[in-house]
Amino acid sequence: MDRDEFAASIDHTVLGPETTWADVETVLGEAAAHGMNACIPPCYVAEAADYEDAPETIATVVGFPHGQHAPEAKRDEAVAAWNDGADEIDLVINVGRLKAGEDDVVAAEVSNVVAAVPVPVKVIIETALLTDAEKRRACEAAVAADADMVKTSTGFADGGATVPDVALMSEYLPVKASGGVGSYEEATAMLDAGAVRIGASSGVAIVEGYPA
Repeated sequence: MDRDEFAASIDHTVLGPETTWADVETVLGEAAAHGMNACIPPCYVAEAADYEDAPETIATVVGFPHGQHAPEAKRDEAVAAWNDGADEIDLVINVGRLKAGEDDVVAAEVSNVVAAVPVPVKVIIETALLTDAEKRRACEAAVAADADMVKTSTGFADGGATVPDVALMSEYLPVKASGGVGSYEEATAMLDAGAVRIGASSGVAIVEGYPA
C-alpha cells in the first residue's frame, strides 16, 4: 500500500459534543491536504458539502453515540444526511436490543437505513460492550441487512478497536477500525488484521508517520 492508498484508508474524525464549525473546517482542510476522508457530525454536513477545501469523501454518523434512537429516526437521519451531501453513513446499532437477543430487530433497523440511502452504510457495533459471541451476532445482523462495512467503535465507550476484534469482524464484512488508533504503527496493525478503513481524530499524525 503506497502513501496515497494509505491516506485514503483514513477517516479523519471530529465528533465530540463540543465540536464547532471551526473544528470541522480544520478537519476538512487537513483531510483534503493529506488525501484522507473526513467523518463529521451530521449537523455540519450541508456546510461541509459546500466547503471549498472539502475532501472527496465526507462521512457522518447516525444514531450516535448510543444507538438508542427509534428506528424511524435513524432512517430519517440517514436520509437527511444523504440529502445534505454525505457520501457515507456510520450507523450505531442498538446494543441493548442485541444483548436481549433481538437480532432480527437489529438487522431490520439496519436494513431500513441501507434501503433508504444510496450510499455506503458502515454499522458500528461497539465492540467494547460485547462478548465475542455478541460481536459475531452483530456482524451477522449487518450481513443480513446488506450493510457495506462493520465498524468497531464510536469512541465514546470504554474501549476502542483491537487487533483481535478487527480479525473477528473481517470474517464477515470489510472493517473500519475506530477508537484509540493514534499512530501509523497502530493503524498498520489494524490494516494487517483485516481492516480496510481507519477512523481516527489523529489522522494527520497517522499519515505523517508513513515511512518516507
